Amino acid sequence: MPIEAPDLSLAALTPLLFVFAAACVGVLVEAFGPRDRHAVQVAIALLGTVGALVSTLLLAGAHEITAGGALAVDGAGLFLQATIAGLGALSILLFAERNLDPARSAFVVSAAVPAGSVRDRELLTVPRVQTEVYPLAAFAIGGMMLFVAANDLLVMFVALEVLSLPLYLISGLARRRRLLSQEAAVKYFLLGAFASAFFLYGLALVYGATGSVRLADVRDAVGTGGVLLVLGLALLVVGLLFKASVAPFHTWTPDVYQGAPTPVTAFMAACTKVAAFGAILRLLYVAFGTDEWTWRPLVYGVAIVSMVVGAVLGLTQTDLKRMLAYSSVAHAGFLLTGVLGFSVAGEAAGSGLSATMFYLLAYGLTTLGAFAVLTLVRSGDGEATHLSQWAGLAQRSPLTAAVMSLFLLALAGIPLTSGFTGKFAVFRAAIEDGAWPLAVVALLASAVAAFFYLRVIVLMYFSEPAVDGPTVGVPGLPTTIVLAVTAAATLVLGIVPGSVLGLADQAAIFVG
Repeated sequence: MPIEAPDLSLAALTPLLFVFAAACVGVLVEAFGPRDRHAVQVAIALLGTVGALVSTLLLAGAHEITAGGALAVDGAGLFLQATIAGLGALSILLFAERNLDPARSAFVVSAAVPAGSVRDRELLTVPRVQTEVYPLAAFAIGGMMLFVAANDLLVMFVALEVLSLPLYLISGLARRRRLLSQEAAVKYFLLGAFASAFFLYGLALVYGATGSVRLADVRDAVGTGGVLLVLGLALLVVGLLFKASVAPFHTWTPDVYQGAPTPVTAFMAACTKVAAFGAILRLLYVAFGTDEWTWRPLVYGVAIVSMVVGAVLGLTQTDLKRMLAYSSVAHAGFLLTGVLGFSVAGEAAGSGLSATMFYLLAYGLTTLGAFAVLTLVRSGDGEATHLSQWAGLAQRSPLTAAVMSLFLLALAGIPLTSGFTGKFAVFRAAIEDGAWPLAVVALLASAVAAFFYLRVIVLMYFSEPAVDGPTVGVPGLPTTIVLAVTAAATLVLGIVPGSVLGLADQAAIFVG
């Protein structure tokens, strides 16, 4: 009896093929390429990510299950894949800036120190990031894109590992703060291993309850799986909430954000958030969408905890990277508010899905821009991330302070920024679905969190600069592109967001 070949659409797999091909070529270049291979690695990584972005745009409107039922090509998956590819390309540019030859670095000294002094030379020396970061980042991006398209719990687990392992490695690549960076990488690895174990155990329980790991089969078995299926769902969600930096599964976030090189932190903060929530949305809406009251109370409670923890603990931080880490925790709670806006079962998932996808795009761009600014403000022992070092920054570099203020206002959700549009969209979706008490908590948490964003702006504009203050770098071309794209997107998505909101509405469809 002939064996039927699995359904495999190469066109639908093109975005993944671009990224993984770039990652594999990058590994070969790293092993056998010339000694000075930085430009080659940047070009390969950019080719992979930009190629993936273009491929997802060309696939717009496609709806199919491919690769033997393991992958879903649908509106929501393509929107999230395009978001990950775009943010990944910007992250590659940020890595490239950090690899500038110190002799050609665009950084200049703005502090009052004698020219040619030891401190002057230290400040002009921008530490290199090893070139292996490019293929590792490409593998992580490929894993993220596979993660949001997985139509099978086993494929989802494989994607989780493919995206996680490179992140563990590149988190420990900081040279100036080697011990802190390696400590962060070890913490991330150990806690990430626990999260993966939770996900795998949950997968086993779901398989035991339903006899399948396909999301569609799980959906058909909902209601007959009993306690075993509910426990499996809970463990799956815990594993995904860890990757999304949702409290109380957030304990790794501040340490890893602080210890990792800032471009790597930017990459993790922007792309990993999109990937984790993409997987959460697909799991809850496709596999358990017909029985939403199984997971709705859990998500409701975790969203409140995440918003409160992120907003309150963010107030106590004196390090900007740790502050942005708790900001990420709070924003994870806001995103879960949108997840609860689930109003239509079946293929169309309602306004909650489109609002959450828009929020992920807006948050990713804003966060990437904020960390890009952080790379420009430096002290003698590395990056100047303590709040006291940012006092009076507007007098040293008005443009840097203005751009950072824009990103902070967007994170706070101030009108005419993308942050306001995103929060308005997810809060409205939650209210329309009856979760208005959660929207009230979210508004209060937003008001509290706005304080620590505005505190940085007050420090930059209304405090006297320290005599021995940090230097403010003049960005090279890669960082200039990142800042220009993210700042423009933050304004456009806040002032005229209609076209992107409409695109998100059209893409808010899951197949499975």
